[in-house]
Parts: sequence; C-alpha cells; structure tokens
Amino acid sequence: MALLVDDRDVRFVLFEQLGLEKILKYDAFKDFDADTINMILNEAKKFSETELYRLNIEGDKNGAKFDKGNVTTPPGYKEAYDKYCEGGWISVSSSPEYGGQGLPSIIGLATGEFGVAGSVAFTMYPGLTRSASHLIKEHGADWMKAACIKRMNSGEWSGTMCLTEPQAGSAVGDVKSQAKKQGDHYLITGNKIFISSGDHDLTKQILHLVLARTEGAPPGIKGISLFLVPKYRFDQKTGALGEFNDVHCTGIEHKMGIKGSSTCSLSFGDENKCNGYLIGKEFDGIKYMFTMMNEARIGTGLQGAASGSAAYLHALSYAKERIQGVDIKAMKDPNAPRITIIKHPDVRRMLITMKGWVESSRALLYYCAFCSDRAEHDPDPKSKAKYQDFVELLTPVCKAWCSDRGFDVTRLAIQTYGGYGYCSEYPVEQYMRDAKISSIYEGTNGIQALDLVGRKVLNIKKQMAPYNNWIAELKGGAEKAKANAKLKDIAELVLKAVDTLDGITKHFMGAGLKGDQDTPVLGATPYLEAFGDVTAGSLLLWQANIAQDKLDKGVDSDADKKFYEGKVHTARFYAYNMLSNVDRWAIALKSGDKTALNIPDDCF
Repeated sequence: MALLVDDRDVRFVLFEQLGLEKILKYDAFKDFDADTINMILNEAKKFSETELYRLNIEGDKNGAKFDKGNVTTPPGYKEAYDKYCEGGWISVSSSPEYGGQGLPSIIGLATGEFGVAGSVAFTMYPGLTRSASHLIKEHGADWMKAACIKRMNSGEWSGTMCLTEPQAGSAVGDVKSQAKKQGDHYLITGNKIFISSGDHDLTKQILHLVLARTEGAPPGIKGISLFLVPKYRFDQKTGALGEFNDVHCTGIEHKMGIKGSSTCSLSFGDENKCNGYLIGKEFDGIKYMFTMMNEARIGTGLQGAASGSAAYLHALSYAKERIQGVDIKAMKDPNAPRITIIKHPDVRRMLITMKGWVESSRALLYYCAFCSDRAEHDPDPKSKAKYQDFVELLTPVCKAWCSDRGFDVTRLAIQTYGGYGYCSEYPVEQYMRDAKISSIYEGTNGIQALDLVGRKVLNIKKQMAPYNNWIAELKGGAEKAKANAKLKDIAELVLKAVDTLDGITKHFMGAGLKGDQDTPVLGATPYLEAFGDVTAGSLLLWQANIAQDKLDKGVDSDADKKFYEGKVHTARFYAYNMLSNVDRWAIALKSGDKTALNIPDDCF
C-alpha cells in the first residue's frame, strides 16, 4: 500500500471533484491531456518513493553541516538534487518562456505533494528557488529575467528569501539592513537569520532576495525595498560567474526537525563589497515580497498536509499489521484470539480522524491552486475576479489550518503506534518534528488568523464580497448534497455549521462597528479554526456527494467501491464528530470574555 501519498485520492480530487478538464481547456494548457497528467503523477510518485523517502531518513540522521563558513548538505542530497533537476520537477508549473514545463499550478502542487511527503527538508531547496524565480518574473528588471530565471528553473542556480533579522521576525517593518546607492547598484549591509537554504553545496550560485532600507527611507514597512543579492557577482548578459559578493554564512541552526535543510545566518557586506540590485520601485519591497510569501504560504500548508499524509498512511499500515490484545467483547477470555489493533475502537477513531484531516487538507490546497489557475487563465473577467478573491481568502486558511491539522495527524499517528511511535526506529516521530515548523514560519499561524479576519473576511473595500461569495459557495454545495436522501443528515449538519460560522462573523462585524477591535483580534485564531473546520466539512461533503452518486449508479471494481464508500464514511464521521467544534468556538467567541487581555502580566 502507499506509504507517502494516496495517489488514488490525488486523482479523485483532480479529475472527479475539481474537474481538471476545465483547466486543460485553456489555451495555455491545450497541449496536455489526462493521460499526460497521469503519467507525470506516476513519475512524481516513483521519484518520491525511490529517491526522496530514503533521503528523508538519512538527512534527519546526518543533517546539514557548517564548517569554516561553508555549508554542506547531507550525503546523497547532491545526487538526488541533480536527478530532481533532470526530471524538470523544479519548474513543473513555470512558464515555458523561461524553460518551465508550463503545466497548471494545480499539477505543480500535486507533484509537489509527492515530493514533500518524500522529504520536507530536501524539497525546501528547490521549492524556494521556484518561488524566488516567480517573484523575479513578476517584478524583476528585464536583465534579471533574462539572466536568472532559466538558470533557476533548470536548478543550475538557486534562490532564497531574506526577511528575518535578530530584532525583526514577524515585525518585518523593523528591518534594519541598509542599501546605499552606488551607480547602477546598491551596497548592502546587514544581518539576516533563519534563512532557509541560505547556503549549501547543491548549486554554485545562490540568489538572495533581500529586504533592506535605502538611505533616507521612511520608518516602518513603508520604507522597505527589495534587492537581488547574488552570492557571486555575474555578467548580466552571459550569466558568467565572477567574484564573491561579500555574502557570508556565519552559522546554521540546530533544529527540532527538517535537519537536512540548512537554516542559515547570513552577513551581508562585512567588507562593504556586497552589491545588490533594486527590484521594482524603491519602498515597494514588501508588496513584491508578498508574491513569494503567498506562494510560500501555500507551500507551507502543503508541508503540513504532506507530512500528515505520510504519517497517516504509515500508521494505517502499522494498525493493519500490529497484533495486540483481544476484541473488547472477549476481554475476559484469556484464550480469545489476538487481533490487529485496527480492530480496536479508539484506534479506528484516530485513523478516521486522520483520514478526514488529510483528505480535506488535500482538497483545500488543490482547490486553492485550481482557483489560481482559473484566476490567471479564465477569459471571463468576472470569473477571474471571483477566483482571485477565493485564492486570497483561502491562502491564510491553507497555510494555518493545513499546517496545524498536519501536525495533529502526526500526533495521532504516534499515538497509533504506541510506544514504538516515540522511537526513532519508526518514521512517524520524524514526521511530527518536521511538521511543527510549518505553523511558525512564513508568517505564524496567529498572523494568518489576523490576516484572514482583518484583511480577507472583514474586507470593507470589497464590501465583504469574497467572504459572502464563499459562504454562498459552501451553502450551494451542501444544498446540492442534501438532495440525496443518503446524505441529507450530514448536509444539514454542514449547513448548520456554515450558519454558525456566519454568526461569528456578524458578531465580529458588530464589535468592529462599535469600535471594539479587541474582540476580533483576540478571537482571530479560534475563528480561523472554525473557518477551516467548516470549509473542510464542506469539501468532504462535496466528495461524499460525488462518491454516493457513483455508488448509486454502480461501480465495476471492488477497489473503487471501497474507495467511494470510504469517502461517504469520512464525510459522515467529520460532520458528526468534528463540526461540533464550530459550536464550541461560537459560544466562546460570542461570550465577550476578555480574560486573556485583562489578566495582569504578573498573574501569569
């Protein structure tokens, strides 16, 4: 059985739930068909299982190393990286104009899930390069595009994002790195920390995208500009590498997880010889960086979901093989036959909980990518605007809800293994360690919650249209499922949960109109939890409606029958057991309790 990603479920979401043919009809993708997509998915699965899964364990044991200013990746990384590049996996959904494969974003995400499930740490190197190349494509000067993007898409060069400083983590406006104009470039000075892939031995050239302040820049976020800072200077026409550009790695972090990924401290301009090149306009740096950050936030949600997927499938396999105890009904009989632990009720509860979180996370992430493709390529302006609104609304939910649920899945996977799950000879404890960071970096999940409430849901400029349209979308899907008598009860539970979420939203609106900003800010994280739970339940109901229709019409294979029945069971369990969390959050958020704000500091 699959131990990393359930490729049958991947294909169900792509072809049966979302209808990938809608995307393949666009001119940009007219050369691709279902057979081609399936072949690509098969190859992604194969590469993940044969190359990356092995590296995941070895990378965790050995980790990235730092010695005298140089970083080396774990044994086998360089060889696997070269194969990854030869396979074109970096540029699956990048523009053919710059050497990319030109596939839809949703296929890039799907192939990415296989890779990340194989090894989170390894895929961070090419993942950051891909995102950095997209930023340069959108905002860089023509010479930057010509010299850099093809080399990044091929994997010859790599890229990073450099935001965090010792005094400026989530508070990006406190960045102090300096950029002093010098002819056609700037001299960059400053220090950055927590820079993933900041230095390594996979590529000779690393392109750093650095936030810094020019001379006389206004304080705060409005004074930040973005610069392209290469590790080695290069000829802007030929790409030929020149002298070292005064970018020094001063150390790497020793971390709980993702040990194969180098998390670096970088010093720019120790000898005042670090050249940087302005991207776009001065003071618009954070706006440009959001191109990369939003893509990275989807990728971070995928890290959580893929780690959860691998942990769940390992736990499922173990539960079907591990013999322990007897049936609860025969527990007084010392001669009763011993059973596999999947027969125990509490283990079954954990497994179906994991299944629901993994499959709803996958559906949410893929749906967001699906909307991104439609927003970019749909010829209808109204349709483009609608789907772009959905992308922006769902991005913080993809990042925060999927990363939290992915971690929760790894927790339950360890519990399923029992004591063995806590031991490093079994793989699930590593999945938990690797997954935890996904709720922290690329904007903590608390920041994602504030973004969801303040900028996306309560969007006064758009009169809350993105949120209202999403609520209408969820209700429409539930009403459609309600028409099937076999799903009516769970459809009604989903509709009730949507109404409860909407009631919380209206409560936040009312508080804001009264000048009470504390209520929505204090409740932002629970609100995102409720939003994610309702969205997940709705997506699982959508899947169940498709599956029940297939079952009602009859399916040929026993495997398909079991798969579709599993979809219905999962949606039912989720509706009855998980959506009640929304009621709990509603009671808390509408109570008006502000104890967390009112308790004096010295009472903690």
